[in-house]
Order: sequence, then C-alpha cells, then structure tokens
Amino acid sequence: MVSLPQMNTAANRILHLLDICTSTIHIHQIQAKLIRQNLCEDTTIACSFITACQSLNLLDSALLLYSQIKKPHVFICNTLIKCLSHAQSPKKSISVYTRMIKNSIFPNHYTFPFVLKALSDLRDLKQGQCVHTQIFKLGQLNDIYVQNSLLNVYASSGSMDLCRKVFDEMPKRDVVSWTVMITGYREAGRFDDALNAFERMQYVGVQPNQVTMVNALSACSSSGALDVGIRIHGFIKRNGWELDVILGTSLIDMYGKCGRIEEGLCVFQSMEEKNVFTWNALIKGLALAKSGEEAVWWFFQMEQRGIKPDEVTLIGVLCACSHSGLVQVGESIFRSLVDGKYGFAPGIKHYSCMVDLFARPGHLEEALKIIKEMPFEPTKPVWGTLLAGSRAHGALEMSEFAAWKLIGLQPENSGYYVILANIYSLMGRWIDAEKVRELMKERGLKKDLGCSSVELQPLYSVNELVA
Repeated sequence: MVSLPQMNTAANRILHLLDICTSTIHIHQIQAKLIRQNLCEDTTIACSFITACQSLNLLDSALLLYSQIKKPHVFICNTLIKCLSHAQSPKKSISVYTRMIKNSIFPNHYTFPFVLKALSDLRDLKQGQCVHTQIFKLGQLNDIYVQNSLLNVYASSGSMDLCRKVFDEMPKRDVVSWTVMITGYREAGRFDDALNAFERMQYVGVQPNQVTMVNALSACSSSGALDVGIRIHGFIKRNGWELDVILGTSLIDMYGKCGRIEEGLCVFQSMEEKNVFTWNALIKGLALAKSGEEAVWWFFQMEQRGIKPDEVTLIGVLCACSHSGLVQVGESIFRSLVDGKYGFAPGIKHYSCMVDLFARPGHLEEALKIIKEMPFEPTKPVWGTLLAGSRAHGALEMSEFAAWKLIGLQPENSGYYVILANIYSLMGRWIDAEKVRELMKERGLKKDLGCSSVELQPLYSVNELVA
C-alpha cells in the first residue's frame, strides 16, 4: 500500500512532468502512470492533465481520463468543459455537463459561462433554454457573467426578444451586456434597434469598448446612419483611441457605404497598419462611389505594396470597373484572375461582375458569352444582371431569353412573369403576353402590390450621441 508521503512525491513528480510535456507520447506515458499509481481522482493532477491535453490538442485523452473518475470534483468538470468549449467540438462540453447533472454534481457559477459559450457557438436555442431553467433553479441567475453568457446564447441564435427579456431583468449591466445586445440586433438585421441600444448605453453612462464600436459602426453601415457613424468617429478621436486594423477598417466601411468615401480615404491614410480587409473596404467604398479609376489605382497600389488580393478584393475592383465603364481594364484584371495570377479561381460573383461589366454599356453578346463560359450553372443574380442590361438597351429578344431563365430558376416569383409580359407587349406580341398572364393564374401567382416607405423621427434622438 502506498504511503501518504510517497503519494505526495509521486503527485509532485507527475505535476512536474505535465509542466514539461511536449508531445503525444509524453501525455500517454503520464496517463499510464496516473492509472497505475491510482492518481486519476486527484483533482489538482486531473486538472493539470486536462490543461496539458488542451495545449497539445489532445482532448480525447482528457475525456478518457475523465471517464475513469467515478465522481469527479466540480473543479475537474469545469476545467474540462472550459477546454472543450474553446475547442473545435464544443458539443462534447455539453456531454460533460449532462453527466454532471446525472451524477448529482452541482454546477457553480464558473460552470455556466463555459457551458453557455459552447451553446452559443452551437446556436442551440432549445438546450440553452434548458440550461437557463437549471441556472434559475440553482440560484445562479444573479451572476453577471452567467447573465452575459445567457444573453449571448439567445443573441447568437437570433432570438432577440428572449435576449431582450433577460437583459431587461438584469439588475446590473456592464459593457459586455450592452455589446451583446448591439451585436445581436445587428446580426439579426435589426439595425435601428442596435443603434437605439447603443444610444441608451451612452445615456446610462456605460463606456463602450472597441467591440461595441465595431458593431455599432457595422449597424451604421447597413442602415446608412451617417450621423451616428460621424459621432462615433468623434468619440474615438476625443478619447485618443488608436485606429487599429479592426476599428479603422470598420470606419472606412461605414464611410464608404454611407457615401462619404473621402472621409474613409482620410481614415485609411492615417492608419499605420493595414491588412487585406482594410484595402477591401477602401476599394469597395470607391466602387460604390463610382470612382472606378481611383479604385483601380488603389488596387494596383495594393499589389505594389505586397498585399495579396483575395476574392473580395477582385469583386470590389471588378464592380468598380463596371460602375465606371472601364470595360477594358476590368476585362484585363479578370483574365489575369482566370490565368491564376492571384492564386484562386474566379467564383460565381466574379463572373456576375463581368456580366454586369459588359451588359451595362450594351455589350450583350459578350455578356452572354461570359455566362456560357462559366464552369458552373448561372444563378439568379447572373440572369438578372443580363436582364437589366438588355432592358436598358432595348434588346427585347435578349430580355425575353433572360426572363425565361429567371422563371425557370424561381417559378414562384411573380415579378419575373410581369416583366416578361411587359416585354412581349413592347414587342407587340400580345398573344404571348396574355399567355404569360394565364400562366400566372394557373400557378396561383398575383402581381405584387407596390409600396413606399418614409423615414420618421427615431424613437431615440441621435443628437449628441457621442458627446
């Protein structure tokens, strides 16, 4: 029988080995020692072993050790759940949590944030609600870290009404709480709600962090809320925040999408560090501003400075060429892409840009040729681009051809039938126009009613948003 001093000596030796282990072989050797010397139940050793397994990406070995412990201490469970929640298979951390519950090992306030992080990554709303109930039963609902993690589960699954309910019931909210709400609203496409939450956060005196600002700027970009974006930029300047890659890129993207690319260019030039995303934001912004020649110039500058363009870069510069009528330049860049200059093959969006490049000025045969050269089936945006170009230039037969292709891809869209019927009317083919209308009736389709919208005064004023 092993004496207590001998056991302590063995345990210390194991802990030392775990500190210096660097390979799979070491982990397996240590695991064998743990089993032989009956040290698997030691909480300190088990937690150190799990952490060592995480650093070597050997969490299956940690799970094997865990399975050999009859009733592990909650600290062991927490350590394993934490490691698994940060791994590529967060679902396994839920299995560990489930075993805890079945074995009457009561979770504590350290357990739930890791479990909820895994559920957030999995976007598992149903399981998240079950854990929410368990948190309530165990009296852990007042812990702000648990509450913030719970908010993240609901936000990541798009259940913003449930998220808001939890948020409203929180006795105290910090910057993380508000940021989760703003991010959740933005990802759900509720941009006005995101900006309203951002304003309320300012009103109650919670200082935003970089993540808050990036998500608020993204909401500004998507909703065109330039005034709010300008105030955020002012806040950043007044507080002396460094324009790092993430924050600077968000500002450039906001200015570009809100039609103020000149300010975006100033931000770009003031940044010390830039990556491919920064360059992409600038080029896309110039494309939206129809500053095609300037976008192409910056694209070539990007190459000269050793920044490798990616798929998004090429979409941006091809769109810029299309919007500015730079057909030859766009064709040359696309041919370089096809020839492998950039290290990747053109995708459907690149081909769609080329269809638009030719269709806008009326080079419809070239546009159709690009469609036929595509190595994959044309999509609705591709045929829609050809249809728009054909109608703009009065090419009714090409318009008819593209409209039928769109009907074939989306037969439930009544708009395509209406367009086709109008094309036949313009061609004087009244019988064919009537046949299209009859086809709509047979398929139970009705012409969509027109609508318009007017922007009213927002619920929360944006004046002095970032005072």
